[in-house]
Amino acid sequence: MRYLFILVFCFVNSLIGYSQTDSLPVIGVSKFTSETESKFSGSVTKKVIEILTQSQRFQVVDRVSYDKVKEELELQKSEAFIDTKKRAEQGVALAAQFLVTGNIIKMNVYAMKNPDGSVNGYKASVSFQMQVNDVAKGSSTKAESFQSSVSPLMLSPESAVNEAVKSLDEKLRDWVINNFPVTVKVLKILTTKKDEASIILIAGGKTYGLKEGDKLTIQKIEMLEGNPYPTEIGQIKIIKLAGENFAECSVSKGGSEILARFNAAEKITCTLIK
Repeated sequence: MRYLFILVFCFVNSLIGYSQTDSLPVIGVSKFTSETESKFSGSVTKKVIEILTQSQRFQVVDRVSYDKVKEELELQKSEAFIDTKKRAEQGVALAAQFLVTGNIIKMNVYAMKNPDGSVNGYKASVSFQMQVNDVAKGSSTKAESFQSSVSPLMLSPESAVNEAVKSLDEKLRDWVINNFPVTVKVLKILTTKKDEASIILIAGGKTYGLKEGDKLTIQKIEMLEGNPYPTEIGQIKIIKLAGENFAECSVSKGGSEILARFNAAEKITCTLIK
């Protein structure tokens, strides 16, 4: 059996007994394939998992691995995902809705030598592609390419590869934001001014990696032909994190419409602006 990190996108729910962390998406990253065999290929997968974990938007679950999305479809049909008791016993038997896959195009490690032929150190560079697979729909996003910088001179091949992969931190974080936008609920209108919402409370805090100063759009959600159709109705800015699970936000745009639609119990959500 091979090992896997899986993901299921779950939305914030209000069921009693569930915490905000319980409703975070569960992220899975399959072992990256490689054009050429290299004992350092695992460093790329580990870096992607590290960035996903650091974002604090996800639960990262270690479970049985697989290389093909189709296998996950078969896995989800198994008794482990039907029998609640058995799932609880297994602890991490969560069905994957989305899976991050990747392919390493190049993994170059150079031994830098002194004039006498002795090794002075090592440099490395790496290039790879990643995409997100929707297991249920059998679709995937367009593969995105990543090219690292050449690492500084390091004492070992392993450290050179790690430094090369580290140069991609910022681009990988942007990739997470673009592919997994934070979407949370509007829970409460805290203060109003002249029939406009001025301060609101949202169901998203540190557990989503949100911070003071972050800006979010407010959207109304309509169901058209069975699919959600979001329309922006306003914007907010986080002014105070209220514990792990909540944040207070000032309304910078659309205060009157936000108030009206919230009072009418319409479905409105917040999405983080990059």
